[in-house]
Amino acid sequence: MATWLVWLTIGLPWLGALVVWLVCNLPVADEHPRWQHGLAAGFSVAAGLAALALLPFAGDAIVTQIPLGPIFGSFTLVADGLGVSLAVIATVIGSLAVIFSIDYMHGEAQLNRYYALVLLFIGAMAGLVLSGSLLFLFFFWEITAFCSYALISFHNDDPKAVAGGIKALIVTQLGGVGLLAGALLVYAYLGNYQINTLLAQAQTLPTAALSLAAFGCLAAAAAKSAQVPFQTWLPDAMEAPTPVSALIHAATMVNAGVYLLARFYPVFAAVPGWKTAVLTVGLLSALLAAVMALVATDLKRALAYSTISQLGYMVYAVGVGGIFASQFHLFSHAIFKALLFLGAGAVIHAVGTRDMRQMGGLGRSMPFVRVVFMIGALALAGLPIANGFFSKEWVLEAGLRDGPRWAYIGMVLGAGLTALYTLRMVTMVFYGETAVTKRIHDAPTAMRISLGLLAAAALTTWLLAGPFSKLLADSLPYHHLAVAQTPQLVLDIISAPATGIVLGVIALGLAVWWQWNRLAGSRRSLQLLGDFAAAGLGFEWLNQQIIKGTRRSAAILSQTQTGQLNWNVAGIVGGFIFILTILIGSGQW
Repeated sequence: MATWLVWLTIGLPWLGALVVWLVCNLPVADEHPRWQHGLAAGFSVAAGLAALALLPFAGDAIVTQIPLGPIFGSFTLVADGLGVSLAVIATVIGSLAVIFSIDYMHGEAQLNRYYALVLLFIGAMAGLVLSGSLLFLFFFWEITAFCSYALISFHNDDPKAVAGGIKALIVTQLGGVGLLAGALLVYAYLGNYQINTLLAQAQTLPTAALSLAAFGCLAAAAAKSAQVPFQTWLPDAMEAPTPVSALIHAATMVNAGVYLLARFYPVFAAVPGWKTAVLTVGLLSALLAAVMALVATDLKRALAYSTISQLGYMVYAVGVGGIFASQFHLFSHAIFKALLFLGAGAVIHAVGTRDMRQMGGLGRSMPFVRVVFMIGALALAGLPIANGFFSKEWVLEAGLRDGPRWAYIGMVLGAGLTALYTLRMVTMVFYGETAVTKRIHDAPTAMRISLGLLAAAALTTWLLAGPFSKLLADSLPYHHLAVAQTPQLVLDIISAPATGIVLGVIALGLAVWWQWNRLAGSRRSLQLLGDFAAAGLGFEWLNQQIIKGTRRSAAILSQTQTGQLNWNVAGIVGGFIFILTILIGSGQW
């Protein structure tokens, strides 16, 4: 049964992408766009149901194995707790983003391209986390990068959208290079690409090779999850349609880097300096992105900086060995950040601008959106009742218990900054005097369905902490995780003195906003820091050099395309013979 459910989880969105693309090219699709919306929603919801049905079958055994020869090894799929939980996030939140799109994308052209890419991404993300082979994990990794690029650039008549898509593609490909190098290195020493083989035999790898693979994995994760020094691509990705931002750039694709670190933690934990490097990347990302969010005026970019910061908490948790805390915060964040992005989408859809300075007072005209957005804000700020409070506290508890004090203090400071920029964002959008003169409407039906379900989840999913702990512990034998029940986990948080300290810092962050107008001097200093942070803290220069270098290389390589068929065929045949000779000589064929 698990085999069928795994294939349905990956295959249904891909089948849906093909059907939407073919059927929606028919003349009837232009006359009746509901066909496009209905087909996309149907396939995405079916994939989400298949992923949910897979949860009881989670285990560490291989559920599918297809031999593909000595070069590519076996294509394997493994439905363990880590992979299945992320597949559920990708498909369920993906389906809610598609349902939200019914209203948000109403009247947009090229819906078939939009929905086909979204469904292709959902299937690829599910394949990435369920893959048992490093090589095929890389295959799915690259498909998600392509879909991200194409969806950021969906409005291809907008130069900013195209530039944002190209930047995201090039910068995240650095992560792809690191991942591929690690996979080839593992194959060279172990003779196959299987992740379980690496987990079982990691100690047999030479120290230098293991270190290279470890830091290659960290580079891959930092690029994919927009962590320092590769964080500058994510804010520019906000040119994508807002449901895409919620799905790819808040709830799923950017989590792939955190997933990679958690998946291979048992392999790399003993590598000298690796854990310190991981927690340092997380700490810097959490703090610097929080400062950027504090001075942002674009609603979606503020949420993007917030995403970088919260991903920093997850990366930090992996660095201190808190795998459960990291993955549960990933789960919680996927829910409340999707809620916030879709809530922002409802606001932008009604107002027609992303500039928070041109909003204000929208709560009176959009009471439903205000309520659900406030629930997401409670979770983001880490206040009690919402899921983000519990998951963030478990991250900080793991850091206090197993990490250095200096890093813990920095993360607690980040919690105060999070509360400050969250309250700033809520008040600028929903309270105060309105700057909008046009008639504002609240969220329509399809938007309300997605927002309502996500808001309910943000308030209740902390109750799943115990089952989530058991899911991971029972199916990840190499991680040596302990099973804990939800009441005990909650009691540990409530009774811990550090929780009071963190809540005090959060309260201080909220209080600072109420006195914001009286802190003119501090605000000017913070603005200077924020401007520097928004400019990428110097890392934007590095990223631009990477992009320019890639474009120059592409221009040089384009000279090989002569346009003459005979030369092209000769080049293909010559390359094939060259590779074949190497394979035969090495005994791999």
